[in-house]
Amino acid sequence: MNKQLKEKIAFSILTFTMLLVVVPTVLIIGFIVYKGIGTISWEFLTAMPRKGMTEGGIFPAIVGTLYLVLGTIAFALPLGIGSAIYLTEYATHGKLYKLIRLAILNLAGVPSVVYGLFGLGLFVLFLGFGSSLLAGALTLACLILPVIITASEEALKSVPQSYREASLALGATKWQTIQNVVLPHAMPGIVTGAILGIGRAAGETAPILLTVAAFFLPRLPKSFFDQAMALPYHLYIVSTQVPNMPEEIKYGVALVLLGIVGIFFAIATAIRIKFKMANRA
Repeated sequence: MNKQLKEKIAFSILTFTMLLVVVPTVLIIGFIVYKGIGTISWEFLTAMPRKGMTEGGIFPAIVGTLYLVLGTIAFALPLGIGSAIYLTEYATHGKLYKLIRLAILNLAGVPSVVYGLFGLGLFVLFLGFGSSLLAGALTLACLILPVIITASEEALKSVPQSYREASLALGATKWQTIQNVVLPHAMPGIVTGAILGIGRAAGETAPILLTVAAFFLPRLPKSFFDQAMALPYHLYIVSTQVPNMPEEIKYGVALVLLGIVGIFFAIATAIRIKFKMANRA
């Protein structure tokens, strides 16, 4: 078998593998759009739910989801980036470093319901935050921290060591080098980790079920210590607990959730592209 034939076979296998991933994803999204687009209206997006969520809109669930995602990013991103900087730039590769790396890898595989129980025990009960947006955001931040730390570490490691040495040779301190040289070049990869974290945080149900989500709350939260409705939990409730719920309502809620995640992805992607263009310039 000649090299060209091997290359064609390998290319065909890779193409088929890519289609196995992309095609089902496109079909699922297309099906949700087809089934749910007829439900989307101004009232559905901006009205309060009525009669046990069988009428009205999903505005409180949309606002609650936005608050949760923004709060999660506010807690997880600085802590995740800071941890990655310490592990990459400052930590010595001894037993403590290996233990921390092992803990991060293990935390990435912990089921989300376990994080929910952890958040319930620590934030809701022990710290006294109660069932609130603050407890939910902190729990989701713990959930996505391993993703952000791992992605940020890889991004920081991808910056050539020569950049650091050149900056230090010019008289910059280590922190000035990290702040002005390393972080700008690593930022596209860090934003990628943030994108992955946002996608997971926005779609989780178990953690918010135990820490923040309300079954039916036709009002907006007034502070971070209030309960709130959230789209993932709302979708679970209308799909399993509300009898005779029209099918198009369920798909409409799912479509709105996909739209919110897509908006956050688009914003993060635009930030990533901006940093890439700045680095090239």
